Amino acid sequence: MAAIGSFSLLRNCAVTTRAFSNVRVSPRATSSFNSIKFLNPHHSQSFDKIIAKEIPSSIVYEDEKVLAFRDINPQAPVHVLVIPKARDGLTTLGKAEARHGEVLGQLLYAARIVAEKEGILDGFRVVINNGPGACQSVYHLHLHVLGGRQMKWPPG
Repeated sequence: MAAIGSFSLLRNCAVTTRAFSNVRVSPRATSSFNSIKFLNPHHSQSFDKIIAKEIPSSIVYEDEKVLAFRDINPQAPVHVLVIPKARDGLTTLGKAEARHGEVLGQLLYAARIVAEKEGILDGFRVVINNGPGACQSVYHLHLHVLGGRQMKWPPG
């Protein structure tokens, strides 16, 4: 039963960070935790495979620079991820440089197109999680386009 409770805590990064900040974990437990998909920073390879069409996804929008597809664990009735096709060092928004300006703009414009296609243009949220403190689980920059329900403030 403890494993189930631990798993539900791990699903909520903010709770996990507070709850486990001073806990020592055995190497065996660490290797088990690292095998959980949402904690693995190498999960970005899945995005590469989605871009290459090696992993199926429900594509909502695509152009030369970006790809938008439905999240497999939606947090709202509409939950679409928008990613750059070329990572080019953009594992997090915090690593963006001036040379990335065009693709960053394209990501936001694609989020607007997704919102229009999904019928949520009058109310949607765009989220970028940056780094472990913000619960970023895939180290390939991506935007979450969320809508289809009333959003609350403050988020998180």
